Amino acid sequence: MLGLSQLHQLRGRVGRGRERAYAYFLYPPERPLTETAHDRLATIAAHTDLGAGMQVAMKDLEIRGAGNLLGGEQSGHIAGVGFDLYVRMVGEAVANFRGDGPEEQPEVSIELPVDAHLPESYIATERLRLEAYRKIAAAADAPALVEIRAELVDRYGALPDVASALFDVADFRNHARRAGLTDVTAQGKFVRFAPVDLPESAQLRLKRLYPGTLLKPAIRAVLVPFPTTARIGGRPLRGSEVLDWARELIDAVILGEVSAAATVGTAAAR
Repeated sequence: MLGLSQLHQLRGRVGRGRERAYAYFLYPPERPLTETAHDRLATIAAHTDLGAGMQVAMKDLEIRGAGNLLGGEQSGHIAGVGFDLYVRMVGEAVANFRGDGPEEQPEVSIELPVDAHLPESYIATERLRLEAYRKIAAAADAPALVEIRAELVDRYGALPDVASALFDVADFRNHARRAGLTDVTAQGKFVRFAPVDLPESAQLRLKRLYPGTLLKPAIRAVLVPFPTTARIGGRPLRGSEVLDWARELIDAVILGEVSAAATVGTAAAR
């Protein structure tokens, strides 16, 4: 029936004299407690020391939400992301509005057959999983990803294969971004790379190394045949194999690295 701040205020009205006093909060036993009501009572029971009001207020903020920053609503949706992440998101939004935020990196869409995610069996809490996803997505280079990986291993144990694959995808996304790509997507029998503006020499190299490639200069894209383990009767590549293949293509054709082109050419000759 009462909010957490109200419970705390009522409790603060007892025990002000020389005699020890107690505050009892009762509820009808025939009415089941809601999860929110249980959280309120558990918070009151856990924070009984002098000066515990700050902890109670923080919990109340998590339960009710921080409110509408641009309106008069008193509650919000902070519980979905947690207080710390919410505060950082608000700070970034304010900085971007003022023009003080860091330069945003272009979004890169990676849609390849790679099973990459953080399973609930590894990080059970949705808020913590969301925060981990956000950190991985924000990592702009390999050292940052190594640091985040070490943090997850320290907090939750060894990474399962699907979580390790998530770091592989993040590393590949950064590599594609440095090459100027914003889209690497599997489309039926092809993989689409865009935007791509290749000189004539690079176009010839692309067609030689990847026979069957379609050039789409009007939409600044190339469609490369989906990779398989063998040209005849081979299975489509998946997971880390398709990421390695796409990285080799970027290095050999878009970035024009001679060593990468030689590696692809040798593999194709076999």
